[in-house]
Amino acid sequence: MWVSRAVLAILLVATLGGCSSLRYAAHVARGEAGLLAQRKSIERVVADPRTDARTRTRLREAQAARAFASDHLALPRNRSYTQFVALDRPYVSWSVFATPEFSVDPIVHCFPFAGCVAYRGWFDRARAERDAAQLAKRGDDVSIEGVAAFSTLGWFADPIVSSMLRGDADSLDGVIFHELAHQQFYLAGDTAFNESYASFVEREGLREWRLSRGEAAPDTQGDERDAQFARLVLDLRERLRALYASTRDVEALRAGKVREFDAFRARYATLRDGEWHGEARYDAWVARPLDNARLVPFGLYDTWVPAFAALFEQAGKDWPRFHALVRELGGSPEAERARRLAALSEQKASH
Repeated sequence: MWVSRAVLAILLVATLGGCSSLRYAAHVARGEAGLLAQRKSIERVVADPRTDARTRTRLREAQAARAFASDHLALPRNRSYTQFVALDRPYVSWSVFATPEFSVDPIVHCFPFAGCVAYRGWFDRARAERDAAQLAKRGDDVSIEGVAAFSTLGWFADPIVSSMLRGDADSLDGVIFHELAHQQFYLAGDTAFNESYASFVEREGLREWRLSRGEAAPDTQGDERDAQFARLVLDLRERLRALYASTRDVEALRAGKVREFDAFRARYATLRDGEWHGEARYDAWVARPLDNARLVPFGLYDTWVPAFAALFEQAGKDWPRFHALVRELGGSPEAERARRLAALSEQKASH
């Protein structure tokens, strides 16, 4: 089954985009096939005496969270995340984001099944770097970001990969809920919708999962600070958008761009040293070179989270009913969908 689907994907992409698309699709097909071929059942990994104690414990806990996802969150009941792959690299893949030099709008890539997305993913870091170098050579801003998790949107039994174990148990369990939400419903071509929906499922699912085990709900301070930083980045993006629309003088634009990034760093330092009492959670991110492309992921994952929270309440906090409402909302025309999401967000903000 894998071979036939992979070949189908390659042929479809090749038809749409020629030889370069064919090469990219072949790389993706090989990368996914290589991962899937390495899968081992978690029961087998846990029983293996060579498995270290931390991995064994984490995988056992993950299987309990996996069962909770289907039993209580109404997420797909299948073999995804019941298998494990030990990677020989720090990330399962790398995403390349790009924008024109004087635009904050991402360069999008369109594929069968997934629709249009604001990045291109690679299973090999060197290939990602070559892709980024080609984009940079033509003058685009580019950014490479490592990706810890892996999803085929339910086409295959996605494994837990070793890069997913780097965080704490909440991080691993949350990723499982997030990725299974993509399998529950995925709207081709609307990244903000998909990621906001999955992020809501991740957060609410994790809260209910912890409470079901008699544990305290997750500490929301980290989420609140992440949201504050995201707003800071989104504000920078709008400032840059206004700058780029203000003139066609290239030198003036470049100088203004540098000033906006410097001012952003100053605003971050004020937030960190003031309200955050010196917590340096984003220092490393801010210290790296900044460009338009590094801003692209912000807003994709949480733009509509309040809207989905309101929809969940509308569903009486009933998970099957909630997923049905998400599917119905996803089936509406784009303009109507945006209007309804905005109305739901306002509804949530007013309560």
